[in-house]
Amino acid sequence: MRPRLRKLALTAHIASSVGWFGAVLTFLAMAVVGLTTQDDRVVRAANVIAEPMVWYVVLPFAVASLLTGLVSSLGSAWGLLRHYWVIFKLVLNVFATAVLLIYTRTVDQFAAVAADPASDLAPLRSPTFVVHAGGALVVLVVALVLAVYKPRGVTGLRI
Repeated sequence: MRPRLRKLALTAHIASSVGWFGAVLTFLAMAVVGLTTQDDRVVRAANVIAEPMVWYVVLPFAVASLLTGLVSSLGSAWGLLRHYWVIFKLVLNVFATAVLLIYTRTVDQFAAVAADPASDLAPLRSPTFVVHAGGALVVLVVALVLAVYKPRGVTGLRI
């Protein structure tokens, strides 16, 4: 990949990864407020807004981070499978994105319960959003540390 195109791919990857990190932090803040408030309207609002937040912000950034990371690694000297840290970042990203895709069903269910004014709010007071967002944050921090420190170790593969 030519240097300008490589820098563009890297910039897109960093931007989408930072966006994903910020979206998860925002989701975590919303989840903490929804979990800790005594105001039923806020509980409902937090759970209703979780659905579009996940579908239109968190998930697109996750997928963009994955795709731009693939393009960036394939177009750079680091390669996709040459270094263990790149492989580990790829595995983390694929895992986190897959869990997020599966978790959208739970988010959709919680939003449906919250949208029904006659529904009981007890299920919505579950810490699931906080736990999952916290776990996602840990995964993203590990990926960030790997990207910055680039631990040694090569696989011997040329891809």
